[in-house]
Amino acid sequence: MINKYTCQNGVRIVLEQIPTVRSVAIGVWIGTGSRNEIPENNGISHFLEHMFFKGTKTRSAREIAESFDSIGGQVNAFTSKEYTCYYAKVLDNHSQYALEVLSDMFFNSTFVAEELDKEKNVVYEEIKMYEDTPDDIVHDLLSKAIYNEHALGYPILGTEETLKTFTSDTLNQYMFDTYTPENVVISIAGNVPETFIAEVEKLFGNYEAGKEKIEYQAPSFNANHIARKKETEQAHLCLGYEGLQIGHSDVYSLITLNNVLGGSMSSRLFQDVREQRGLAYSVFSYHSAFRDTGVVTIYGGTGAKQLDVLFETIQDTLSKLKQEGITDKELSNSKEQLKGSLMLSLESTNSRMSRNGKNELLLGRHRSLDEIVEQIDEVSKESVNQLANKIFTDNYSVSLVSPMGELPKGL
Repeated sequence: MINKYTCQNGVRIVLEQIPTVRSVAIGVWIGTGSRNEIPENNGISHFLEHMFFKGTKTRSAREIAESFDSIGGQVNAFTSKEYTCYYAKVLDNHSQYALEVLSDMFFNSTFVAEELDKEKNVVYEEIKMYEDTPDDIVHDLLSKAIYNEHALGYPILGTEETLKTFTSDTLNQYMFDTYTPENVVISIAGNVPETFIAEVEKLFGNYEAGKEKIEYQAPSFNANHIARKKETEQAHLCLGYEGLQIGHSDVYSLITLNNVLGGSMSSRLFQDVREQRGLAYSVFSYHSAFRDTGVVTIYGGTGAKQLDVLFETIQDTLSKLKQEGITDKELSNSKEQLKGSLMLSLESTNSRMSRNGKNELLLGRHRSLDEIVEQIDEVSKESVNQLANKIFTDNYSVSLVSPMGELPKGL
């Protein structure tokens, strides 16, 4: 059962008690990411996440790391396009200590100039590492192709140019504007008593920050092509189709469709592209859901000379899927896959904490396991087939990273 509590200042706390485990996962979720940025400060959400680990008024960067190593715990963070999360997983008897360290990082990070300069170099290297990974770059290029100048098209890491401009003042101002209490969720899952909510409120329930509510401008979906020439062994291809926003009523039909198309080893893309034609080692599809839009992405990597054949094979797979629809067996297998993934994720306190934090932050509601299983069971062949024909149209974007930099024929 999930307990939800809203502090007087607007911070939301969600607690899922799991008395059968000996661990606790605590996540501080903030509804800001690269989508909340402008061209001049692109990458600041991600850089701020890094700086939270670089020292507070009472702890050095080393002491923060040792705080969790000394109790056998884990601490980490990540930034996405729409949210940032700082989290820790510890033994239940260290839950109070972990909460205190996370709050210290949240409220008392100092952002001193020396640490700023060192961490900028770290992120520069992260960007370079990313540039050396074409199968990652191609997904960023697809976002740029689809969303053009909208912030959803910005890279999460930012650029070397924008990183140079970040100072202690810009970080603190960005925090004040976006880390507002109404935009923060503390998610806890594990073996803690319900009174743990009061401990969270003591630390997070009284602070204030910017008062302006963050407004989101819905993006338009654009059909564009972006190709980058790069010395690589393979051509890396992405196709992007307009999907569904988070919380959409047809989301489970879409997840079912994606499983059939490219979500597993038995999927059509895997079988057609890899098993039957031997064109790629890696080929898959996935759905990304945002507040007000979504993208279905198809990825495949192949030798540059086989790019045209790969593109044709993907198009043939989509055409057959739309014309003939999915089979009864595919529907049944995909549903069981969904339910299996859901059940297995419930065995991890980290997964439960993440699921609850994201749901509260973006949806403001929590469905029970029975409700989710019921929705999965209600997915029909008709709903999946209708969605396939609605999504996989000629209105799609393409991104490519290859040694030639030439888009496949037929575009």
